[in-house]
Amino acid sequence: MCNLQGSISRGNKNRRPPEKVRRRFSLLLLNLEEYYFEQHTANHILCDSHQNERKIRGSLKICSKSVIFEPDKTFQPIIKIPLRDCIKIEKQGDDGANRLFVKTQHGKISLVFSQVYFIKEHNIVAPYKIERGKMQYVFELDIAGKVEDVVETLLQLHRASCLDKLGDQTAMITAILQSRLARTSFDKNRFQSLSEILKMECKAEMVTPLVTNPGHVCITDTNLYFQPLNGYPKPVVQITLQDVRRIYKRRHGLMPLGLEVFCTEDDLCSDIYLKFYESQDRDELYFYIATYLENHITEHTAESYMLQWQRGHISNYQYLLHLNNLADRSCNDLSQYPVFPWIINDYFSAELDLSNPETFRDLSKPIGALNKERLERLLIRYQEMPDPKFMYGSHYSSPGYVLFYLVRIAPEHMLCLQNGRFDHADRMFNSIAETWKNCLDGATDFKELIPEFYGDDFSFLVNSLKLDLGKRQGGKMVDDVELPPWASDPKDFLQKSKEALESNYVSEHLHEWIDLIFGYKQKGNEAIGAHNIFHPLTYEGGVDLNSIEDPDEKVAMLTQILEFGQTPKQLFVIPHPRRITPKVKSLSQPSSQSASLADSPVSPGEESFEDLTEESRTLAWNNITKLKLYETYKIHKEAVTGIAVSYNGSSIFTTSQDSTLKMFSKESKTLQRSISFSNMALSSCLVLPGDNTVISSSWDNNVYFYSIAFGRRQDTLMGHDDAVSKISWHNNRLFSASWDSTVKVWPCVPLEMTETKRHHFELLAELEHDVSVDTISLNAAGTLLVSGTKEGSVNIWDLSTATMLHQIACHSGTVYCAAFSPDSRHVLSTGEDGCLKIIDVQTGMLISSMTSEHPQRCFLWDGNCVLAGSQSGELLVWDLIEARVSERIQGHTGAVTSIWMNEQCSSIITGGEDRQIMFWKLQY
Repeated sequence: MCNLQGSISRGNKNRRPPEKVRRRFSLLLLNLEEYYFEQHTANHILCDSHQNERKIRGSLKICSKSVIFEPDKTFQPIIKIPLRDCIKIEKQGDDGANRLFVKTQHGKISLVFSQVYFIKEHNIVAPYKIERGKMQYVFELDIAGKVEDVVETLLQLHRASCLDKLGDQTAMITAILQSRLARTSFDKNRFQSLSEILKMECKAEMVTPLVTNPGHVCITDTNLYFQPLNGYPKPVVQITLQDVRRIYKRRHGLMPLGLEVFCTEDDLCSDIYLKFYESQDRDELYFYIATYLENHITEHTAESYMLQWQRGHISNYQYLLHLNNLADRSCNDLSQYPVFPWIINDYFSAELDLSNPETFRDLSKPIGALNKERLERLLIRYQEMPDPKFMYGSHYSSPGYVLFYLVRIAPEHMLCLQNGRFDHADRMFNSIAETWKNCLDGATDFKELIPEFYGDDFSFLVNSLKLDLGKRQGGKMVDDVELPPWASDPKDFLQKSKEALESNYVSEHLHEWIDLIFGYKQKGNEAIGAHNIFHPLTYEGGVDLNSIEDPDEKVAMLTQILEFGQTPKQLFVIPHPRRITPKVKSLSQPSSQSASLADSPVSPGEESFEDLTEESRTLAWNNITKLKLYETYKIHKEAVTGIAVSYNGSSIFTTSQDSTLKMFSKESKTLQRSISFSNMALSSCLVLPGDNTVISSSWDNNVYFYSIAFGRRQDTLMGHDDAVSKISWHNNRLFSASWDSTVKVWPCVPLEMTETKRHHFELLAELEHDVSVDTISLNAAGTLLVSGTKEGSVNIWDLSTATMLHQIACHSGTVYCAAFSPDSRHVLSTGEDGCLKIIDVQTGMLISSMTSEHPQRCFLWDGNCVLAGSQSGELLVWDLIEARVSERIQGHTGAVTSIWMNEQCSSIITGGEDRQIMFWKLQY
């Protein structure tokens, strides 16, 4: 639940009735942009016709635009007198005559005014009652000595309220506020410990929905404090830095002045939202907290959350919450409240069929484009409109829309926003189906939903406070929200809405809605093409308030923007990848194997074995941190550059910069052969199916074929003009990468399948690059190839057409290694710059970036976890979802340059610059 609801007590069906609540005053009784300065215990003096006095005990609140008196007895109404309606403010003499600033023992203040509001009589939340006409109220302060100061303050605030120009009013009230803040400071006696070290102190305001509360912020080495100037709602707010999990810089009032602090990982509600008067103060406080958190938590980006979402580690609901947070949406700011999509299109059927695509709203279109006829009318108006053009005269999220949905649990917020009134009964949130129909057909209604529609608390759908929200035209009173036929009760409605949000259909299409709200279709030509154009003032950077010199114009502009609603900060500038949804068959199966399996019967035993192998892989990767070294051999004179193992597992082949190919027996633990093709370094090797041939690539521009059975070189492929850096093999095709800026594809049938003694090399395709290619890798199906270059670019190629799909500038320096995830959805690359980058294959979007102390020279990964060989000689286990190193395993004394893993993922071999090969096993 949000702070919006929490501010009136967290919504639940067992909430106590309002008359039981002792504290009735709230900052929501103030006008928008009004401050509460101080309070004084006092009596409200009432005189009857015979001049008999009656005293009502209570508290007098001095605010920047009003005087509020809260009686102690809850059946009596709260009195609010606007200062602009005051005719005379003075100190009252003891003889009953009104004399300004006469010294007397009585502490009475007289207010003469023309309008007064009565609020929460009998402690019932209802529209304010207004009484007009010339009146006089007298208040007697408990401390008579404070009367002169209070009267002087009221006269000063009265002058501000009566200024003609709104900008002048705001400037004078701001000056009064700053003067008060300058005369006070944070009370250090509020520190939790005498040993705390002060880091910084500054002025700020605590932000809650519709109101801000000025005071002093203080941060120490262990705590963050906020002390309200008025001591409301409590003397000090304290947050232990150790509890902080996330911090976000925020735009507040279109200015970079906000900071929001969360002590939970997934909640929408923050623990405190602060607005600073200077961006430098905000940035300095952010720096202190961020520095403290650096060694405690991982900072998440939109891309890192995207990876978690794509791989099913967080739900659609959680992902949308995180995107809202990153896009400056906060439940403390109603002009930037989190926005969620309408999902369901059917609010009339008796049963909700989530298997039927027609049940769902088209997520590729904004609300305004869902109705074709309405869209045509809007387009005609748009085409005839002078610049700046916009399609929709209202936004999809605004303070009014948020409170439209939440009025039953946040009625005081609605009254605050609408000057003490509820909306007309027929315009209330009466029915889910009616609201959806109006969003489809209404000329000016384009609103989306809020997170509460997919949460657990259904109290916003029920009038549990028994509010009098008015009577509709048909005579029916506004009460609980009318639900669709397929929902048995509010709890069932939320449960089915959540199921719809997490359904396969939505998972497959949610990225389309994200493109509209947070992504590349939010602005520019893509937005025009998607019919997603709102008023220019709603977009970040749509207006520069600092450039507006006229204070009246500035205040009016800001008010208009905040009331109209704001478009989220743009998070993505290229198409958002779609979610990976479960399929019947694994996408990592090579196409040729899939075809043969489909054409031939598979015994139950074979199927079980396949499942068992996959299960063993998953188990192995879940325990990859338990890797143990059990054998080490030094068989080369220079760095090891490649490792390959025969299909039967009996022989290990390694290449090295010492120009040799070595054959090592796994059973006898002895070196069996050492082959040299030239005096140049060998860069990689692989064993062909059948275990008869080993292929090695060389810096002498050649690729060598070596017969294991005959112990001699069979053939040489002279296909490049510079060193061959890496080779791969799939389905009788050889792929060779070279420093000559090419990757070449060669059809190549193994010798044992031909009658001749030599291979026939015929160039099938050439993938041209701008610079040297240092690494390549194929996806499991052999349909895609990724290459990494000397200058840091990662390129993804479609091998069926030999065309480049994406070129991504990933690294500053050489790409050491790049490989597809088993499902072919992502590419991971590591480089000379020490970075690990993850790319979405479908869109080419860089979705995650991590930095290590040392470059990662080689790696293996399963899509979620990485086992990387580091320049430091360690093996690092990276948790990609948490974006951190989960284990460091000591290994080589120089860089780990090559790594191999068996099919069951239980046995690993590494080679390094220390000339050693190391054998590792998982022990669990």
